[in-house]
Amino acid sequence: MRQNTSGENDNIYRLAEQLHMQERNIIDFSTPVNPLGVSKKIKAELRKHLKYLLHYPDPEARRLTKRLAQYHGIAPEMVLCANGSSELLSLTVRALKPCHVLIPAPSYPAYERAIKTSHESRITHYGLKREHNFEINCDEFIAALPGNSGGSSCTMASLSNPYNPTGRLIKKPDIRRIADAAKEQQCYLVVDEAFMDFCPDDSVIQRVHENPYLIVLRTMSAFYALAGLRIGYGIFPPGLPDMLRQDNAPWTVNNLAQRAAVIALKDKVYRKESMRLMQGEKKFLEKSFRKLGIEYFASDANFYLLRADNADDLYQRLKKKGILLGNCSGYKGLDETYIRVAVRSHKENAMLMKALTAIFNGNHISEKTEFV
Repeated sequence: MRQNTSGENDNIYRLAEQLHMQERNIIDFSTPVNPLGVSKKIKAELRKHLKYLLHYPDPEARRLTKRLAQYHGIAPEMVLCANGSSELLSLTVRALKPCHVLIPAPSYPAYERAIKTSHESRITHYGLKREHNFEINCDEFIAALPGNSGGSSCTMASLSNPYNPTGRLIKKPDIRRIADAAKEQQCYLVVDEAFMDFCPDDSVIQRVHENPYLIVLRTMSAFYALAGLRIGYGIFPPGLPDMLRQDNAPWTVNNLAQRAAVIALKDKVYRKESMRLMQGEKKFLEKSFRKLGIEYFASDANFYLLRADNADDLYQRLKKKGILLGNCSGYKGLDETYIRVAVRSHKENAMLMKALTAIFNGNHISEKTEFV
């Protein structure tokens, strides 16, 4: 059995300490971050701005807010930047204080943690079915939405798109139907589009201006490989950003994060290369999964949910070699037969498949075994 139960305790820092290795030598398949790494343009921009770190950041992130508004074709007043999208969800819950919140299960554990910051919120789980590949049924989800009875308290529903942990995209017509139904029932719908940069045409950001109950969260961590700088933003109906700012600490987005995000939005070459890399490596991984007989769920993002009877053994044995997979034990509705694997560089993906092949062939992975 896996010793941690949160699903998120294992990380490169903890594992490096356990294995007496340097963190850079851990091969991290647990976090779905673009294997291209930080773009050259961002690195150059950050080097130029190191000398300005003596200044406090712009608390309103005005340059970045303006750039985001231009990028998405919306009003700047609808944009709020923060220290990651998780912070924005927590701020939203604390500001709105929903009495009833609907969350699909399984879903990213951070959603439930953020909602529990408001002790006034009662959580209902919409259970996704294994036989339907954990995909959201639009009609069923709409039927489960908590309607507003007309009192002073509001209600809320939260889901991710592409969906976490499967990476499956909820098509735009379906997510629009859910948003329209939430509006009719006066139920706030929070859509976390953390991985939407991998399929940008299906975002519902453009619908926020006409739906006062729709909120869209985004992050720069996954697609732009800026997880270490912690930068996210939300698109909110008019009035909500000001409400959230009242409960937020000042200077939550540092100078370098703001500059990096501005440059990232301009970098078309990086986006094109990222999509090319993902397309090729996903084909390689899917072919390898099929060859090994590992069940995987079709994904539109940069990670895969896998199921195997010996998933826990795979997780533990690879971990001892400094290869960290995604632990799904913290996902309600998933058991230890599930693991999550991010799409990495071809070299790293090939190393993972070599290690998995050795295990499936019954070979012992010794400390001297090399996968390069």
